[in-house]
Amino acid sequence: MGTIVTFDLYDDDRASDDLYLFLQEAVAVLHEADDVFSTYKEHSPLSRLRRGEITLEECPREVGEVLELCKTARTISDGWFDPWSMPGGVDPTGYVKGWAAQRSLDVLRSSGVSGALINAAGDSTGFGGPRLGAQFRIGIVDPSATQQLACIVQSPGAVATSGTYERGWHLIDPHTGRPSARAASATVTGTDLGLADALATALAVAGEQALPLIEALDDYEALVIGFNDTSAMTSKFPTARNSL
Repeated sequence: MGTIVTFDLYDDDRASDDLYLFLQEAVAVLHEADDVFSTYKEHSPLSRLRRGEITLEECPREVGEVLELCKTARTISDGWFDPWSMPGGVDPTGYVKGWAAQRSLDVLRSSGVSGALINAAGDSTGFGGPRLGAQFRIGIVDPSATQQLACIVQSPGAVATSGTYERGWHLIDPHTGRPSARAASATVTGTDLGLADALATALAVAGEQALPLIEALDDYEALVIGFNDTSAMTSKFPTARNSL
């Protein structure tokens, strides 16, 4: 997936050797996803599909599963997230990173550890907390002053942020096929990192006008920070402390 993923595991009752074994299993899930979905690996099933060398039916089952989830995200976002509009052919990267991290987290959850947090290039998914009865709190970077935080959120499970302040104008407007963003950053919280990541991408491209699309969803909330440092959020965005 061409990115860095970090893991934090919390369990006072497990030996470090046991935790390491669980971690190895979780990391293996990410490597498997990269082998299937990488657009940088010439012979990955997704790369071959994009070149027309194989059909969707000849791909691993996961490819069809992710593309169906992408179709759902495209509908929910009113077309602002659309992997089929990307240059070079279908590119579900904006969903896959969160999807893979969520599957990796499922491995840790099934292991019985008390808490875990996965950070996939700034997007996080977790369960439990750093201590009994405490939720994970995630800092949202201020896009106009990246050494500062715009706010802190109580994570409901998944927190995804998209914007141009780190990678430049890499976001593509599906309606024009050109790089574009109408927000400096967009953050979506929810229960699944794959969908939260896709919606954060859509919101960063569409800007504040797309907030009602998130407001209409159960279990998902959003924050948009504009290029002029203005901000807007859905009614239940889980801010713990902020300077907005």
